[in-house]
Amino acid sequence: MSPFGELWIWNDPALRDCLAWYLDVADNRRPAKFRIATTVPVSVDLDAEGTDGLWAELERLTPQFLDRLDAVRTGARLEEPTKGPSLLDLVSALAQRMLESCNFCQWNCRVDRASATKFGTCKLASGTRVSSFFHHPGEELVYRGRLGSGTIFFTSCNMRCAICQNGDISTDKDNGIEVDARILATMAWILRSEGCHNINWVGGDPTIHLHTILEAIRLLGRGADRPGRFDVANASLAKADPLSWTPLDPAVYTYEGRFNAPMLWNSNFFMTEDAMKLLRIVMDVWLPDFKFGPGDCAKTLARTPWYWDTVTRNLKVIHDWGEPYTIRHLIMPNHVECCTRPVLEWIEEHLPGAPVNVMDQFHPDTFTDPRSCKYQEKYAELSRRPTRGEIKQSYRIAQELGINFEALTFEKSVWGLGIYPHRRANRVTTK
Repeated sequence: MSPFGELWIWNDPALRDCLAWYLDVADNRRPAKFRIATTVPVSVDLDAEGTDGLWAELERLTPQFLDRLDAVRTGARLEEPTKGPSLLDLVSALAQRMLESCNFCQWNCRVDRASATKFGTCKLASGTRVSSFFHHPGEELVYRGRLGSGTIFFTSCNMRCAICQNGDISTDKDNGIEVDARILATMAWILRSEGCHNINWVGGDPTIHLHTILEAIRLLGRGADRPGRFDVANASLAKADPLSWTPLDPAVYTYEGRFNAPMLWNSNFFMTEDAMKLLRIVMDVWLPDFKFGPGDCAKTLARTPWYWDTVTRNLKVIHDWGEPYTIRHLIMPNHVECCTRPVLEWIEEHLPGAPVNVMDQFHPDTFTDPRSCKYQEKYAELSRRPTRGEIKQSYRIAQELGINFEALTFEKSVWGLGIYPHRRANRVTTK
């Protein structure tokens, strides 16, 4: 067992069972899903086939992929990658096709972002920018472990949350550096080779960068496992680690001699069903935010219609698929009854046993911070931190509903090392 697998939090049987696949991949006892996808051959020409034909091929191959995933999960050896195009190539090709009439997220704006002159609801064309990437010491212990979660922060977002805790990057689409898939793959390789327990795709929101992310994962599955010095130098322009890290023994980041890392989708979950079908092939663990209740809060605070229906649908999808996941819910001042209670009640009814982090670290930010020039008076109810009473009430609701929340919510580490539990949640990458 690795030091990561020996952390006290894995002694929680419910949490360990839910995240068993993720832990196996993190410790390189199993290959990541993207590696399995390289072994599934496609039978169509990815360039010549029409988009409908590519979707039909995905529908045909997904059951085959799931059969191989189940076989590997129970101890079967990973087959060799295909000589020709694979399922991993197919999902990347489909994302590129989707970009031409973009429906990555539920806005379904159908803008041809690939033209480079048209912009989606996300304010983006085809380019991708990364604000920073680093070993994140503030995620939940199951993700940060001892050496950090390998976070890659993308700019811009498909929601407009007045409360955004990462407003500097979600509201500034030009933040950071422009990257292509090769540089993005290099960032992932750097983080994993330095010991990060996962590759944490976050933002802003990663959904609007789906085409670049899937192509980067394709390169990690198909290309050279070690990037060149030029790519490392370019990628390192956005590296924000306070300490200097060096690559570790290849056993830390390889499975049977090839690059291996669990892929973590850290998102607002405002994605389309088509995007979910692609992500299913490559994501080893999911980390959705579930902020707003079924009323008008998502519209008034995030200018986002269809929020409740979209997020609950997607949560139910990954649950029914049997995917590993944990959920985050951020306690907001004056929103316990309209948001926290219905969110937790829905989870209890539809996702029994789901691990939940009921987070207490809300702080006024973006348009809710009275000290900021961006502050807007209409959000005054959110211009403070939650009171102790609001936090206790939220925990009480979770306890009364029987939510599986204590392990994730009340853990605390020293300098990110996961030494002992403490009754306060750590700062995390919630949006």
